[in-house]
Amino acid sequence: MVSDTELVRHLQERAARAQPAEHVVHFEGWWLRYSASRSWWLSSVLPHDDANGDDLLRLVEAAERFSAAESTRTTFQLTPGVCPAQLNKLLAGRSFERRGSMSLQTAPAAHVMDRLEPPVVQVEVAPAPDNAWLSVWADTNGADADLERELLGRLDRPAAYASAVFDGKVVAVGRTVIDSGWAGIFGMATLPAARGRGAASAVLARLASYAREQAREAHDIQVERDNQPAMRLYQRSGFSQVLGYHYRQR
Repeated sequence: MVSDTELVRHLQERAARAQPAEHVVHFEGWWLRYSASRSWWLSSVLPHDDANGDDLLRLVEAAERFSAAESTRTTFQLTPGVCPAQLNKLLAGRSFERRGSMSLQTAPAAHVMDRLEPPVVQVEVAPAPDNAWLSVWADTNGADADLERELLGRLDRPAAYASAVFDGKVVAVGRTVIDSGWAGIFGMATLPAARGRGAASAVLARLASYAREQAREAHDIQVERDNQPAMRLYQRSGFSQVLGYHYRQR
């Protein structure tokens, strides 16, 4: 039987595989990552092996050297029960500021499909992102579509890309990645002019349907807690929080 700690660790490592960084070094159980994406959390360290005292300090310093070599700020993803117990305090003492308050959530695929209303817009699904999908994602996140295309090109897991269409124009997108029995939800984005019209719900419902077609019974998602529209959508869709986590960045 998988413990709650093992489940959380596995879900977060699946998320890292679903958003593959350009450079990943596995160092004594820790994932040191670098990505040129403006999504800074993609370059965060996953400190997923226990350590304390001098060993913990040695690992932190190794992560700092890795980030310095990539000319990026060192960032740690801090998850209760998964990270070393002393790490948060150690980083605070080394001038790492707290950043981001996140919610890791899961839901049975059937619950998502049952709770959402039938889609009010057309939703198209493809095995790869097209220019319209990338444009909506980039415009909504203030990101670089070409960098996102490169990132998704490194993905080595089955995936589906959903696009909601209003009046012939893609206005909302999302994607799911199938990994080890789970369907992770990523890249949910809706253009401002289309918000409040059911586009995000339609995308989520179609991704849930795709997961069931692939015989995947459960979803997971990681969402910023201060993104209240997203939090309401996922709560309404049957997701529940497994735990909260945050980052520290120098």
